[in-house]
Amino acid sequence: MLYIYHFCIAFAFVYILRFFLQRLSSLFALRHVPGPKTSSWVWGEEKVLYYNTPGALYLDWHRTYGNVVKFTGAFGHQLLSITDPHAISFILGEGAYQFPKPKGVRAWFRMLLGEGILWVEGKEAHEKQRRSVGPALSSQSARNLTPVFYENAAKMVSQWHKLFDAQHSDEMVIEMTNWAGRFALDTVGRATLSYDFDCLRGQSHALAETLDGLTNHEKSLTSFYMKALFWLLPSILHLGKKGQMIRKTRKELGDLATDILKDAEAVSDPNSKTLMSLMLRADKATAVVHMDEEEVAAQMRTIISAGYEPVSATIAWLFFELSMSPEWQQAIREEVSTAGDPTFDELNNAYPLLDAFFLETLRLHPPVLENHHEVRLNLGSRNIYAIAFAQAAETISIPLSEPVAGSGSPHLIIPKGTIISLPVNVIQKDKLTWGFDADDFRPERWLHRGTRTSRELLAFSVGPRGCLGRNFAAAEIKALTVTLLRHFTFSCPHEIEAFQSFVIRPRVKGEGSSSLPLMVRRTL
Repeated sequence: MLYIYHFCIAFAFVYILRFFLQRLSSLFALRHVPGPKTSSWVWGEEKVLYYNTPGALYLDWHRTYGNVVKFTGAFGHQLLSITDPHAISFILGEGAYQFPKPKGVRAWFRMLLGEGILWVEGKEAHEKQRRSVGPALSSQSARNLTPVFYENAAKMVSQWHKLFDAQHSDEMVIEMTNWAGRFALDTVGRATLSYDFDCLRGQSHALAETLDGLTNHEKSLTSFYMKALFWLLPSILHLGKKGQMIRKTRKELGDLATDILKDAEAVSDPNSKTLMSLMLRADKATAVVHMDEEEVAAQMRTIISAGYEPVSATIAWLFFELSMSPEWQQAIREEVSTAGDPTFDELNNAYPLLDAFFLETLRLHPPVLENHHEVRLNLGSRNIYAIAFAQAAETISIPLSEPVAGSGSPHLIIPKGTIISLPVNVIQKDKLTWGFDADDFRPERWLHRGTRTSRELLAFSVGPRGCLGRNFAAAEIKALTVTLLRHFTFSCPHEIEAFQSFVIRPRVKGEGSSSLPLMVRRTL
C-alpha cells in the first residue's frame, strides 16, 4: 500500500510539473502576441467571456490589438484568437487536417452525439464518414426535399390562423423562438427520418424540451464551471445534473435514431429520398467497412441536433430583423408574391432580396459564435455548424497576411497545447472587408456586384470540413420565410439581446432563456 501511495504522489507531482512547464513554455513562445491583461489568475478571461454579451469582447480585443490576440483561460492555459485572412485560409483549407478539436470538445460531442462526423478526427476517417453522410445532405437531396419544407411551413400557417380565429383577432403576439424550434424539429424529422415529431400541430415534442433543457437556460455558476474547466478536465462533463442531462439527451436521440434505423432497413425502399435512406445507400455503395448500428445512430443524432438548434436560431434572428425592417419586409413580400412555391433552384437564384436578407442575417447573427480545435499534426476536424477553436499537440507555423506587432515575421509559431479561436462574429464584422458600416444590418450590401466572390461568410465554415448541410438549411429557412410573408406581417415591440446557449439565440433583454415575442398581423 505504501508503494502505491508513493507512486500516486510521484505521478501527481510529475503531472503538475509538466503542466506548469508547458504553460511557461507557451507563455515564452507567445510573448510577442498582444492581448488583454489577465483579469483572474484562476479563471483567466473565461468568466468575463461567459457573462458578457456574446462575441463583444472578441470584437473589442481585435479592434484594439489586431488580427492575432492572446488571452488566458482557466489556470493559465493559453488561447489565441485569430482573424488574419491568410491564417484563416490555411487553417480552414490547406491545413484543415492539422487542427483538430480539443479533448474537451471531442468529449462533449462523443458523450452527447456519439462517434459521428463531429467527433471523428483524421483525414481518412473523416472522409469515410463524409462519403456516407454527404449524399444525404447534398444540393440534390435538398432539391428533392424542398416540398417537405413547404408542407411544414403550410402547417405552421394553418396553426397560426387557428390561433387568430380562436381569439377573434387579426393581430396577436406569437413567440417566434418556440415556433422556429417546432418547425426545425419537424422538418429535420420528416426529411431525415421520415418521422413526424408533430410539433406544428400539437405541443412541443419531448425531445425538443430535452434539447432546450440542456442548452437553453439562464447562465448559472455550475454551467460556467463546466465550460471553463472542460478544456483541461473533459471528465467534468460526466458530473452533476449537467452530466445527467447530457446522458439523457444522448439516450433519447439514440433510441429514436435506432428505432427508425430498424424501420428504414426493414422497408429498404430504393426510391426513398429521406436522408436516412440516402445515407444507408451511400454507405453500402462506397464504404469498404460499412457503418455499424451505433455509427449510423451517431450520424443521426448529429443531423437532428444540427438541424434543430442552429436552424431554429437563424429563423428567429431572420424574423427579428424582418420585424425591425418594415421596408425590407414589404419588398421581399412583393418579390415572392408570385403564384406557386419557388423551387429549390429558384430559392437560390430567383429572389435577390430574399437571398440578400438571409445572407445578412447569417453575417450579423452566426448561429455558432465559436468552436474549438487543437493544433495537432496530421489530425483535424471542424464542426458541421460553423468555425473553429483548435489546440496544438505539436508546435506548428501558420502564415500571416501581416506580422504580429514587434515580431517582423510573416509566420506565427504556435506552441503545443495552445487553443486557437476563429471568432466568426469578428471576421464577419471586419471593416476592411465589409466597410465602415460593418456593424450595421444592411442587406443591400449583398446586391452589389462581386459581393459573393469577395466576401465569403464563415457562418457555415469553408474548406474540406465545411458544413455539409448548408444548402439544406438555406432552402428550409427561405421556404418558411416565403410562406409566412405571404400571410403575415411582423413587428417587435421589445428590446432584444443576444443570448449564448449552445447557439446564439435572441431573447427579450433581461429575461432568462431564449424569447422573441413578435406582434404578428394577418395580411389576408
